[in-house]
Amino acid sequence: MVNLLIGPKGSGKTQQMIEQANSQVKVCNGNVVFIKKTHRDTASVAFDIRTICMDDFKSIENIDEYIGFLYGMYSSNHDIECIFIDGLLKHADISLDNVPEFIERLKKVSRECDIEFYVSLSATKDELSGIDMADCTLLN
Repeated sequence: MVNLLIGPKGSGKTQQMIEQANSQVKVCNGNVVFIKKTHRDTASVAFDIRTICMDDFKSIENIDEYIGFLYGMYSSNHDIECIFIDGLLKHADISLDNVPEFIERLKKVSRECDIEFYVSLSATKDELSGIDMADCTLLN
């Protein structure tokens, strides 16, 4: 399952993602991972959530490498249950043009590894019309 949190830049998506992750870690049997672009605002993420800052992995430059990174995380920790990706359009070369492909690939990772994804991005519903919403939930 891929959960999408969309809205304009500056609308509080990061704070919503942090709150959602902090809630999930209390009810998940497995591990929770929070992926963000920078080290900013990491203090408000619960201590038992694995926080990953993509600025530390500058060599991940495209969708293939990003998906490989996710598979690598899972291969080293089969207990990952939820992965939060905050500010998707700031990661690698992901843009509104290739978000539909990225979401399809996330759905595949989700099915294969039994991981629930939460993804935030600065976009409108119309800008994401190319996404097949099967196995996706739009969060408010």
